[in-house]
Amino acid sequence: MFAGVLFALAAGLLWGLVFVAPLMLPEYPAAMLAAGRYLAFGLIALPLALMDRRELRALGRADWLEAFKLSAIGNFIYYLCLAAAIQRAGGPLPTVVIGTLPVVIAISSNIRDHARDGRLPWLRLLPSLALIAAGIACVNQVELAALAGSSAGDMRRYAQGAGLAVVAVACWTWYPIRNADWLRAHAERSPRAWATAQGLVTLPMALLAFALIALLQAMGLPLLESDFTLPLGPRPWAYMGLMLAVGLFASWIGTLCWNEASQRLPTTLVGQLIVFETLSALAYAFVLRGQAPQALTLAGIVLLVAGVIWALRIRPSRA
Repeated sequence: MFAGVLFALAAGLLWGLVFVAPLMLPEYPAAMLAAGRYLAFGLIALPLALMDRRELRALGRADWLEAFKLSAIGNFIYYLCLAAAIQRAGGPLPTVVIGTLPVVIAISSNIRDHARDGRLPWLRLLPSLALIAAGIACVNQVELAALAGSSAGDMRRYAQGAGLAVVAVACWTWYPIRNADWLRAHAERSPRAWATAQGLVTLPMALLAFALIALLQAMGLPLLESDFTLPLGPRPWAYMGLMLAVGLFASWIGTLCWNEASQRLPTTLVGQLIVFETLSALAYAFVLRGQAPQALTLAGIVLLVAGVIWALRIRPSRA
């Protein structure tokens, strides 16, 4: 239990990086960010695959198909929607929507996986979920007030960002539950090799995305601004460096830590520990802005942590 929580914490700290990357590269569209991140992830996975070649050879066709589906939905489509949401609505609104993941995943997994993991009593789970929801609301209250004062012309982009963030929530509600299914069904397999397998299948996806962007540009249906220079854009070194960092730390190492946590903890509790990602993203955003969090933000952090601790004290009852 303790090791699983530490792995989930590490994954959250690393995954928080993906929220600030679109803010650090605002001139790069979401398609370029998703393609760059997962191209880096796939290239990093190639030498790592040599370390796990025996484990990877043991994966069958169904396993590779599952890795492809997990990467396509939980990695590529999720980050495409998240990056687009952040660039359309700014950082706060997508953080509010994505911050509901602990509650959404906990409810989904408690309904779906109670026969395998045991059922967490709803009456005992509700206070934890309420604390997490209240904490997220407090952390984002100031930002939401600023969004309410936006002009009518900006509200359309905010609405688009909110819709894309909801799609991202749907992707990442599906991903950890489905990923935990495979890991729990293959407890003898290496979580590191499974993370590497997911990285390998993102490589052709990223290459296809770059080719599609270039093709659309050539056909006169551009996804990019007219002065955007393919393949690396106006700040190539910043783009390559940030994509490499996100690909290594957030994609491969973060996925590895999450896989380790998923093998050790019930899915319902793992879902609530995604709150660490929200906390990390908010902390990085404040550092990027050069602002200290307000009192209401600190109160929200306390509520979030209290909700996680409360959940960890609950033991599932077997069906």
